[in-house]
Amino acid sequence: MSKIIQLKTLSGERGRLTVMDNIQTLLPFAVKRIFYIYDVDASDRGGHRHKKTLQAAICIKGSCVVVSNNGIHQEQFLLDTPDKCLILYPEDWHIMKEFSKDALFLVFASECYDPNDYIFEPYSS
Repeated sequence: MSKIIQLKTLSGERGRLTVMDNIQTLLPFAVKRIFYIYDVDASDRGGHRHKKTLQAAICIKGSCVVVSNNGIHQEQFLLDTPDKCLILYPEDWHIMKEFSKDALFLVFASECYDPNDYIFEPYSS
């Protein structure tokens, strides 16, 4: 099931710095692809799960909601600070929604894009 990991953040008078050191040990996969979503209208994004791709999602600016369902549990995550990183496993059917106007949503993926890796049918209730 999806889970939030808290990223190390240093705070001081001059601002904050969020760090992803040793990314190969921080994330449960090697990163093969990075993409980001921005200038989103009122549409939901996602609406799929994967056969093998794991993802780590961070809303580095603004906010959005990610709804994840692994066929047994459904959970909703508010990504509203850049130190929250949501890990999505292949079985997690997910949608991203309620993007703020300024949202910048960054995703690290374990696999390069492959249209055959996507499963668009949600789990039955």
